[in-house]
Amino acid sequence: MTEQENKKVEYQVLARKYRPQGFEDLIGQDALVRTLKNAIETGRIAHAFMLTGIRGVGKTTTARIIAKALNYTGADGKAGPTTGNTDDCDVCHAIAEGNHPDVIEMDAASHTGVDDMRDLIDGVRYAPASARYKIYIIDEVHMLSKNAFNALLKTLEEPPAHVKFIFATTEIRKIPVTVLSRCQRFDLRRIDFDVLKQHYKKICQKEGASFDEEAIDMITRAADGSVRDGLSILDQAIALGNGEVNSAIVTSMLGLSDVTKMLDIFEAIMGGKTEISLALFGEVYANGVDPAQAIETLLDLTHMMTKAKVLKDKANMVELAAGDIQRGRDMAAKLSMPSLNRAWQILTKGLTEVKTATHPFKAAEMVLIRLIYAADMPDPSDLLKKIESGAIANTETAQQTVSTSNGGGAQLKMVAQGNGGNVQAHVQPTVQPVQQEAVAFSSLEELHNYLKPREVLLAGEIYEYAHPVLFKKGHIELAVSDGIREGFFNRLSKALKQHSGQSFMVVPSDDRRKPTLAVIEAQSIANALAEAAEQPDIKKVLSLFPGSKVAEILYDDKE
Repeated sequence: MTEQENKKVEYQVLARKYRPQGFEDLIGQDALVRTLKNAIETGRIAHAFMLTGIRGVGKTTTARIIAKALNYTGADGKAGPTTGNTDDCDVCHAIAEGNHPDVIEMDAASHTGVDDMRDLIDGVRYAPASARYKIYIIDEVHMLSKNAFNALLKTLEEPPAHVKFIFATTEIRKIPVTVLSRCQRFDLRRIDFDVLKQHYKKICQKEGASFDEEAIDMITRAADGSVRDGLSILDQAIALGNGEVNSAIVTSMLGLSDVTKMLDIFEAIMGGKTEISLALFGEVYANGVDPAQAIETLLDLTHMMTKAKVLKDKANMVELAAGDIQRGRDMAAKLSMPSLNRAWQILTKGLTEVKTATHPFKAAEMVLIRLIYAADMPDPSDLLKKIESGAIANTETAQQTVSTSNGGGAQLKMVAQGNGGNVQAHVQPTVQPVQQEAVAFSSLEELHNYLKPREVLLAGEIYEYAHPVLFKKGHIELAVSDGIREGFFNRLSKALKQHSGQSFMVVPSDDRRKPTLAVIEAQSIANALAEAAEQPDIKKVLSLFPGSKVAEILYDDKE
């Protein structure tokens, strides 16, 4: 095999090649590093660690670094635990390669059961073969079953002195509190944008790859605080650009929208320019940008503009290229807070629509049109101020209606006349709503029949699970069987209020002596079948077919 072929075989992806090997290599986790270093140096080493954080921030890597630090023996095999360099230790080399017998790495996703925990507990009793500590690293520990966690509790509380547990998880809320209380917890934070950006630039330099700032910014934003995610993107970009990482390659590779172009679209939308907005959006779509991703970019811009509106020059506008930052600040200063809030709400709802639509591009266009017309709407509070001050002086009549609920059924209508700004107020009577007929229920069947055409799902729950207890005017008391959806009584009260216009006190009870409608009907059918089976003609038929029974009674529609 040639040397070139050897290099191809031995190639490692960047995420593995530049995996931290010591505490000094960990980036963005200063509090974690300082705590662990102090604990090791002073001998205050916990028997169990819980590492939590998003994917790609270094949980498993930190677990291996801890394992190496605790089992460090130095070149002569006599050194104790260290927080420094471990390159001269054979034990540490074996741990880094993942083949040391005393450092056992388990994937909880594939070892979820009690039997797996029993095997682990059995192994805990035995002393380490060659290392100082026997260390169990369990990744994605939240995947363990409840019984597996319970089986581990006693050992986790009082493990042998030679055993250490290191758990890693992305779902800390799924870990039982009984397990958390037995561990020393460390939360690995997302890596800051600037720290991550510098890290990727250093790796590009080590790899001999040229890059531009905008491309690294794009990769860092896409990484969203995850070192591994960004390294995977960077690895792909270097390969795609044949050693060159530029913004065009990254944009094409990730299907990202050109932020400058999206800023043009955002400016056109907030200015109410429909034709320009749709034309620019069509260009972006033609360049291969996913419509949902474009809406997400507009959401990012809305968020950035809102922060710039509040924080002024202190706002960090990392989403924009260097040449667009001042333009973004100027745009934020011109936009009103209500218009930005409307834009956020419309885009947030629109993103869900685009992701679920059969034709995402058309759905995205509809979202933009909705946003354009909403952005063109005047702010109601500003309009009222202008009307009251006489500032409106158009040649045509400007009319704004403000409804007030004063309990008397009247509507206040304010009309601003052109050229003079004269304000006239007219009180117009409104039609009082027709009073609905009072609704009352004396039985569970009446309640079910009332809701069946109006709230079919709720009526189904009443039929299947509700036990009648007490019915009187404005008061309903029910007991429910296990299996009913949460919030039943609240949903029932709201539905009755909505459809009848009356308030009912719906009270839960534990009295299940009276049967549900489903049980009553089932019993009625069973009685009818038993009665039918006793008919002489039916008895003769049943006797001709041993083991047969009456299954169903069908009635003639003419009867």
